Order: sequence, then structure tokens, then C-alpha cells
Amino acid sequence: MASSIRVISKSTIQSAARNSDSPLKIELSPWDLEALLLDFLQVGFLYPNPKENKDTVIQNLKASLSSTLDFFPQLAGRLTVVEHDDDTSSVFINCNNSGALFIHAVAEGLTISDILLPVYLPPIVRSFFPLTEAKSYQGTHKPLLAVQITELVDGIFIGCSFNHTVSDGRSMFHFLTSWSQISRGVGMLSKPPTLERWFLDGTDRPIRIRFPKEKVNHSRLLLEERVFHFSKEKIAELKAKANAMVSSNYKISSLQALMAHLWRSIIRNQDMDPKEEVEFVMVIDFRPRMNPPLPLNYFGNALEDGMVTMKAGELLNQEGLGKAALEMNKAVASYTHEKIIRHMKSWLEDPKLLTVSDMFADVVDMGGSPTFNGYKIDFGWGKPVAIRSGPGDKSHGTIIVFAGPEEGDIYAEVHLPYKTLEAMAKDHEFMDAVTPAVGFFTAAAVKKMTTPVRSSL
Repeated sequence: MASSIRVISKSTIQSAARNSDSPLKIELSPWDLEALLLDFLQVGFLYPNPKENKDTVIQNLKASLSSTLDFFPQLAGRLTVVEHDDDTSSVFINCNNSGALFIHAVAEGLTISDILLPVYLPPIVRSFFPLTEAKSYQGTHKPLLAVQITELVDGIFIGCSFNHTVSDGRSMFHFLTSWSQISRGVGMLSKPPTLERWFLDGTDRPIRIRFPKEKVNHSRLLLEERVFHFSKEKIAELKAKANAMVSSNYKISSLQALMAHLWRSIIRNQDMDPKEEVEFVMVIDFRPRMNPPLPLNYFGNALEDGMVTMKAGELLNQEGLGKAALEMNKAVASYTHEKIIRHMKSWLEDPKLLTVSDMFADVVDMGGSPTFNGYKIDFGWGKPVAIRSGPGDKSHGTIIVFAGPEEGDIYAEVHLPYKTLEAMAKDHEFMDAVTPAVGFFTAAAVKKMTTPVRSSL
């Protein structure tokens, strides 16, 4: 599968309708500012070749991206830093229409099967994502949105990178869904974004922080990645099993049961001391948890990290599935409006910027959400056959979840050492819940998806 990436062109895509002479300025909330040191959010979509020719597809994607930026002007802007006399800085989004980055590339000789059939993510897929080395605070001079269209022999991969200060996962998928709708010919969006950020009453604005003056380096430990697919039926079995282990006062969700199942296998296959404490971190979207709730189309960061801590032996005993799922359930339920406000007040008193090592050192952490349905991202030539996240902000034990190809399915990308992933593949208790599938296709079906002639893209 040896292949190389050849860049055909790079261009800047601006909003067609925005006037950069008097740009909109968007102040950043504490939740946005926390992400300044983090990598860009990244997600990509793999499609079979469209029927249209190459030039038509690329020009349509550029034109529809420009039209979509009319509704999302912050993604065509840049960060602006204002330095103050007390050695602090404030940051805002200057919607000056500097533009998004658009890259057109070719992966010579690479096919869809080369990406989907290997057990582990082929390393070349990481090169399908732009700005993989960028940090969010570099949005002062780097685009806040970058897109790379990579041609394969029989398909295309659309890799997208979003500055994490500007967007969280829900906002990212809101934009991508909007872009795909406009690409299909929808003139006006049914759910335009809410651009204004939410602030606690009485917050001194702009918020001042210690902005990094020097380049912040994060040692990127690129481990193996493997995708596990879980069908609606298998998830229902796990959910029923977990609920049978807990009091009827609690209702374990499908995601909580599945994450407990995954966590148990990861810990079981690392030969840990039963007395050792293990931690699981999950991202909690608190838009619906505020009082009143934030709109679901609130565009920005609205996340908190919920943590569960257990002894390894407690997690792995006979009732461990129910216990772990229950602790996750309680952690999520604890994030009330009042708790979120307390966290914000505490942060405002002592602002701290997150780093990957601070957040995820020696833990299993879950990002993404099964509400993010990338299989509905249709640019006019059908649904993707697979979704993959990029290398940004991944560490030992990172799990990224998305909705699966069929309703109720969930798939999880798991980032761990090869030895651990191999052990999980031999873990019969874990693998009993895994459904062999690659995107919409079984491995056997993917093998038949060969295109001998490069007829379109």
C-alpha cells in the first residue's frame, strides 16, 4: 500500500457575502479560551468516486464552502490578541474574511480498500488532514478552518481541521452538515448558528489571560488505532445487562453501557494491579444542562469533562459493567446548571489553559458523540462509506465515538499500544459485542469495490 501525497493546489476560500472593511468581532468565553493550547479538531469522510468529473467536484466544493462561510463568518476570520499592561492578554475572533484554507491533493495508487481493510489505521490517513501540527492559539496567523480534498484511485477523502478555540465537536458537525446541505443546493439553512457567546452575568470583558508568548510543543505519541463497530442489537444487550445490575432508580444509557464495556476491556488487557486506581474521562455537552438551556446551534465550546475513578479490581469483577456504567451515569447527572456556573466562576478567578497531557495523562478518555452522525454528510454524491478522526489531541487511551452507518449503531476509534489492541481482539467477552463491519460494508463487500479505470476522480 505504499503511496505518497501529492499536493495539486492550495487556495484561500473567503465568504462571498461578507464585507471585511467592518468585520464582526466575537469575544471568547472561558470555555473557548481554555482550548488555546489544544490541537485543531479533525474529522474526515471517505466517499466512492462521484459521477461528476474532478474539476466539477472541486469547483462545487469550493463554491459551496464559500457560501457556507456566509453563515459562519468566524471560520473565515482569525484570532486577534490584545496585550495589556499587566502582562495579560485578551483574545477575540476577528471575522475579517481572511478565509479558510482549501487543499487539493492526490494519494497516488491508494484505494478505498487500502484504507478500510487493514485492521489498524494506515499511517498515510493522518496525512489526509491539514494543519496537523498547529495549535489553536496560532489562529492569529493560521486559518481557523482548513479542508483537504484527497483523491484516491476509486474515491475521495474530505479531511477537515477546525480551530478548537472557535468550535467544539457539536459545532463542527453543525458546520459540516450545513456545508453538505448547501453543496446539494439548499439556499438557506434550517438551523443557522448562534454566533454570540454566553457569559456569566457580571463577567469583566474582555477576559484577560496569560497568553503563551512562545511556541507550545506537545510530544505527539502516535500509537495504533483500531475501529470497533457495535450494532444496535449488541448495544441493547449491553444496556439491558448493565441496567439489571443497578437499582431501578437509575437508567443506564446505551452509550454508558458501551463505554463501560470498552473501559473494562482496555483495563483487563493491561495486566493492572487490582488495587490500582483507573480513571475514565468523558466529554459532557452542557448546552441542554444550562437554565435556560443554550441553543443546540450555539456555535462555540460548551463542554465539561466528567471523570469516573474506580479500582481496577472493582471495574473487572462480575458486577463491574453495571458499576462502571452507574458511575458514568452519576457523573453526567452531576453536571447541573449550578455546578457549571461554579466551575466557570472558579476558572475566572484563576484562568488556566488546557493541554493534552493535563487532561488525559494515564486515563481512558472519550470524545465525540453518537449524536454526531457523519453518515448523513452528503455533498451531492451520496453518503460516506467511512468516517475517521485525525491525529489531533490524541493520547494513550483516547476513544472517539460517532454514530454508526445504521440507525442505533455506534463505532469507536480506539488509540492504544499495539500489544493492548491485539489483546482486546482476543478478549472474547469484549469481542462478543463487536460487529464485523467497515463503514456501510463488510470486509468482503469492500474487496469488491474496485475501480480498474480512473474515470472521474
